[in-house]
Amino acid sequence: MKRVALITGGSRGIGYGVAECLAKSGFDLAINGVRPEALVTEPLNRLRELGAEVIYCPGDIASQADRGGILAEIKRHFRRLNVLINNAGVAPKERRDILEATEESFQHVLATNLQGAYFLTQAAANWMIEQKKTSTAFAGCIINVSSVSATVASVNRGEYCVAKAGLSMATQLFAARLGEFDIPVYEVRPGIIQTDMTAGVTAKYDTLIANGLCVQKRWGLPDDVGRAVASLARGDFPYSTGQVIMVDGGMTLPRL
Repeated sequence: MKRVALITGGSRGIGYGVAECLAKSGFDLAINGVRPEALVTEPLNRLRELGAEVIYCPGDIASQADRGGILAEIKRHFRRLNVLINNAGVAPKERRDILEATEESFQHVLATNLQGAYFLTQAAANWMIEQKKTSTAFAGCIINVSSVSATVASVNRGEYCVAKAGLSMATQLFAARLGEFDIPVYEVRPGIIQTDMTAGVTAKYDTLIANGLCVQKRWGLPDDVGRAVASLARGDFPYSTGQVIMVDGGMTLPRL
């Protein structure tokens, strides 16, 4: 029986790169997003062409009701969940200096990037524990896709940095709590990745990368993140719960 992975924000960008790598690794997929299914037919069909059974679970992970609906649909269709990938995230609607940023923006970003992921993890973890108690052969894990912004300060988008730092701690908390059930929890921390979210700052980062921002002088690609996530999901690092996998081309490597 193929393992099932839920990928939030899985129809584009990093999430789609993750979905593609998991499909190639033999997983069936539940793809979550906020767009209507009619608008994501093309990427879903591409994943099916790779051999995965794919369902679409629309919903806003910032909403408790939507989170429940997402998991209920997976239970109805697949009756199991092996891997949760918390990937969905939003950027501040407007980048503003932390001396001027609004509470509204802070709450908007944290509701999705931290609170939503935190409580989706809680619900998925409890379901995984139930599955583990039913079958000792059950294999599950949780993977949080964070960002170098968890430790690299950007004063014009402080709410994003705070959310990612919180998600990093959530990784450690759930890793510690789920250890007794042999359900590892990991964090994958991307750097500058070429997606629609970074399209507006392409020129800025082209220059920074050319001038040595990263050891590897190129943009990261969704596939770079996807390969790391797939390796963790397959169980290639079974004794590394709570650890951070950097996918940043050496951006955060200390250098003189």
